[in-house]
Amino acid sequence: MLGAIGLDETQESAYRTLVAVGAAEVADLAHRLALPETETERALRRLERQGLAAQSSARTGRWVAAPPGVALGALLTQQRHELEQAELAAALLAEEYRAEAAEPAVHDLVEVVTGASAVAHRFHQLQLGATEEVCALVTGNPVAVTGVDNESEERAAARGVAYRVVIERAVLASPAGITELSAALGRDEQVRTVDRVPTKLVVADRTLAMVPLTGRGAEPAALVVHASGLLESLMGLFEAVWRDALPLRLASGGAAVREESVGPDPTDLEILSLLLAGMTDASVAKQLELGLRTVQRRVKGLMELTGVTTRLQLGWHAYERGWVAR
Repeated sequence: MLGAIGLDETQESAYRTLVAVGAAEVADLAHRLALPETETERALRRLERQGLAAQSSARTGRWVAAPPGVALGALLTQQRHELEQAELAAALLAEEYRAEAAEPAVHDLVEVVTGASAVAHRFHQLQLGATEEVCALVTGNPVAVTGVDNESEERAAARGVAYRVVIERAVLASPAGITELSAALGRDEQVRTVDRVPTKLVVADRTLAMVPLTGRGAEPAALVVHASGLLESLMGLFEAVWRDALPLRLASGGAAVREESVGPDPTDLEILSLLLAGMTDASVAKQLELGLRTVQRRVKGLMELTGVTTRLQLGWHAYERGWVAR
């Protein structure tokens, strides 16, 4: 947990133990940590440089822990300052890049990444850089990246990045398919399935996409597409597949179940009716004794279900599907 301020596992264990006992000699601390005395002393010296531990002035060879509230607070403040400086530098560089690339050349809109490790690294980078949403089409034949080693997906989801994923039916039959699906649903990701997806694809924040460039048997390569008409086409492809796919959930026994009948529940229908009557989101929330966010989330869910981008289109689809009367 303290790795963010520069402590490795041994140093963190030494500090935690020292805090628990208050003070200890190297031999005693080494015994508690089950480490050689030389390694324990090295960790203590590192803690001393960080201001987290000090040698006792009253007794030679005895080490005491610095108060966590003061010592760790100082390190965290320093870390925050360094992060703020890094964010400022990144913003300045981004502004400089945008100024230079106000009218990017065609060859700057795409980049080719070659090699399994390079493709995997770029894939993780793309997700770690996402701030709002990641959309993905997943096939049953991963080449450079698999769901099992995709730690960046967990980290992005933990930051609040939304995921919409369409997987091929073959993925569920793979040895780790159900495990990966269970983990994804546990992170509140939206997962749907189709018999086959047209291609592997991942799109971050609708501004950056990645698609495979080579077929099976060749060296892994991928095309990274920046904001352009091509990116819009890829996003349109994802939305088309998403609309036709069926949502997935896990049954009590752990088996994947496709939800064949998908539609609005009674509360959704009440919200639609009131909105079509001209009421605002806030008025609908008050009328139905719901939270404003709940109403907006349900409306967004209905728009995703019907594959529309505006509320006007949603009203038309709701009438066409018989959800509401004229």
